[in-house]
Amino acid sequence: MATGKRQSGRSTRRKLSSPGRPPAWRRENLCRFWRGIAAGLSSEEAGVEAGVSAPVGSRWFRSSGGMPPTHLAPSAPRPLGRSLSFAEREEIALECARKTGVRAIARKLGRSPSTISREIRRNSATRGGDFDCRAITAQWHAGRAAQRPKTSKLANNPALRDYVQDRLAGVIATPDGVAFDGPVVVWKKRRAVHRQSDDGPWHGARNRSRSD
Repeated sequence: MATGKRQSGRSTRRKLSSPGRPPAWRRENLCRFWRGIAAGLSSEEAGVEAGVSAPVGSRWFRSSGGMPPTHLAPSAPRPLGRSLSFAEREEIALECARKTGVRAIARKLGRSPSTISREIRRNSATRGGDFDCRAITAQWHAGRAAQRPKTSKLANNPALRDYVQDRLAGVIATPDGVAFDGPVVVWKKRRAVHRQSDDGPWHGARNRSRSD
């Protein structure tokens, strides 16, 4: 009995290697950590105060060069209201575990059903072959997707790039790989006769542009 491939496997998207385990801390932990540093605590004490281990606090301090990241500064803008918070993602995970429908979850959170559906589809854990909604994994996926600058899809996907280049060049083929001419664009409405005529002013301008 043949087993069907997953949708991601049927697409032309290249396979991604696992970037590792999602972090078990949130933005709130980092904010509490740097508030502790500002109050005069050591990195180990501030880490414990923030709800993480002392080695994690030391690692945060070293990786940031002893200064808090700019996006955690008090003057930094808060996340946009259209973005789901970690608390909302926890609520979505709990409701998904209870087999609650997407529309019911949306009504409970005051969000659009499309927002909830997109969150489950994009940010769920799919290692087991199904959509397993977990708050930490969803927050991790959302953070990675929000990173800038991004590499374009055409640069990362050779198959998609070749497809777009062929279509822009007018190369159209059947699923069997047999090339054929594409549809002829018919000019309509105003000045259509002049544009389609080979002896009109448009034809001369086109020839001059080609010769240049």
